[in-house]
Amino acid sequence: MNTLRSESQQRERIPTEIHDSSESASRELAAYIAGRIRQRAAEGRSFVLGLATGSTPVRLYRELVRLHREEGLSFSNVITFNLDEYHGLGRTHPESYWRFMHEQLFNHIDVPADQVNIPDGLVARGDVFAWCRAYEERIAAAGGIDLQVLGIGRTGHIGFNEPGSGRDSRTRIVTLDALTRRDAARDFLGESNVPRYAITMGVGTILDARELVMLAWGEAKAEVTALAVEGPVSDSLPASFLQLHAKVRVLVDRAAASGLTRLRTPWLVGPVEWTPALARRSVTWLSQVTGRPLLKLLDSHYGEHGMAELLTEQGPAYHLNIRIFNETQHTITGWPGGKPNADDTHRPERALPHPKRVLVLAPEPSDEMLGMGGTIARLASQGHQVSVVYMSSGNLAVPDTEAAAAAELLMSFSEKDGPAQYARTRAVWQKLMAQDGEEGAAPAAANEQELRRLKGLIRRGEARSALRTLGLPTEAATFLGLPFYEKGRYRQFRPGLEDFEMLRALLVRHQPHQVFVTGADQDPSSLGALCFDLFRKVLADLKGEAWLEQCRVWLYRTPDKRWAPHEIDMAVPLSPDQLAQKVQAIYQHRSQRSQSPSRGELHSEEWLQAEQAARELAKAYDALGLAEYEAIEAFSRWKG
Repeated sequence: MNTLRSESQQRERIPTEIHDSSESASRELAAYIAGRIRQRAAEGRSFVLGLATGSTPVRLYRELVRLHREEGLSFSNVITFNLDEYHGLGRTHPESYWRFMHEQLFNHIDVPADQVNIPDGLVARGDVFAWCRAYEERIAAAGGIDLQVLGIGRTGHIGFNEPGSGRDSRTRIVTLDALTRRDAARDFLGESNVPRYAITMGVGTILDARELVMLAWGEAKAEVTALAVEGPVSDSLPASFLQLHAKVRVLVDRAAASGLTRLRTPWLVGPVEWTPALARRSVTWLSQVTGRPLLKLLDSHYGEHGMAELLTEQGPAYHLNIRIFNETQHTITGWPGGKPNADDTHRPERALPHPKRVLVLAPEPSDEMLGMGGTIARLASQGHQVSVVYMSSGNLAVPDTEAAAAAELLMSFSEKDGPAQYARTRAVWQKLMAQDGEEGAAPAAANEQELRRLKGLIRRGEARSALRTLGLPTEAATFLGLPFYEKGRYRQFRPGLEDFEMLRALLVRHQPHQVFVTGADQDPSSLGALCFDLFRKVLADLKGEAWLEQCRVWLYRTPDKRWAPHEIDMAVPLSPDQLAQKVQAIYQHRSQRSQSPSRGELHSEEWLQAEQAARELAKAYDALGLAEYEAIEAFSRWKG
């Protein structure tokens, strides 16, 4: 068991290091790995390194490549073992982990090919058991794994050890959890394309490594990381077994750390500075855990929940309750662009200027409707100049089945009067149909521009239809089409100077009074986070521009990443009709609807998630003792 390092970490059963960013954490780990490699090389010995895949270790691998190229780090004495591989995928499949590891790391360093070990996705089912035993024997023959790098999935899995995996499990074939497959659906252009099985090192195999390092980035990993670090050991959360290891640590960025007690409720683990923001967070939390409205909290409730010091500094409860109630009430507005000719002292947005130039930035089409469709309609109806900017085409998110249907429609129109276009479209359609239903088939022509162009047109049409549903003209849409997206694919995007210049020119051209943007605190390799980081860099470059001094930036979130009440600076209520309009707008994004291959029925529909999220936020405000609304969309002001 690991020893306690500070009072604030008293609930953490694994040493956890919080970094300002995934980049700084990755640099620290890469430097540590480099030191171990060089030490072993000086001793004339090998270093056995266990590796993970997915978006989490991408920045680590880029830093290792940099160390090799710029600082002469040699990997000639390194033997690697990868955690897992999808069963049924060959090495050339775009989503195979063999291909991922070579594209991200092995092709760029000097590790000998015969020292690279990755599970074979094409081993025959009847031979899997023997193959897995041989993999374990190869690890043992190498002397065991010195350092194993891990990520954590939303189900708490490490490797592909899904909930239910035992402490002593070894390398084997496993059935993937439904949530794991759903999370991978976008990479595979549809959940039906995601393999159902994978070969993975077992929990016992992982725990045999001499040292373990688990990485977690982004707010989506906050809850499960906190459970793994602070909760009980359980096979329902395989990552919790890491608590049993003698030499393990967890590296997180601030977003992924937000679920830890020392950040979520720091007053429960030590003395704190009771800033206004922390007071609001703690009192809101107290209302939620006691199930009492803000104005009905008593001194005794504060004392029973570790907040007596707050009462001493800022109480009594009666006055503190009223202050937090008023602060929360002032976030509510029906005028997200500011109400003209009104006192805006306690309003979240300025009255003037009116109308405002408003930019809504969406990483890909539908993000803006999911997060703030009702607010977009409200801004437009109140006379503001609303422009919705789609930073990417979103073509990678269109399933092949949708593209095939669109191609058939195009063929029916162009067969007689457009033979050249008909021939091109038919070629795409034939390739799509040839792979329809083929087990383990790669998404058809994933890098072919003709297919991606067709899928981009599908998403453009859906986006325009959604805007019309909200009452906006189609001219309100700008399809920026950032090149990094068109040239790449998920988990491997790398924005560059061309993308920076395009976004900068757009902002300078519009000189907005308001910008609504999403992606902050997401997994840094996600499209949303990359787009937000690009936006952040552009604003830093424009610092000092007169128009920017008058521009306010509002963060919105999609339904799977919801705001807590204390994080909200502007809450926009929606009536039943406005909520229905938002849902109808989301529904226009037909290519993004999910089909369950097992039941043949719709599941996890985005419009249902968005509707539920907006209703639940309204209920949360109601539970705090504020007015009861049908639904609420929420925003946090970003100050850079």
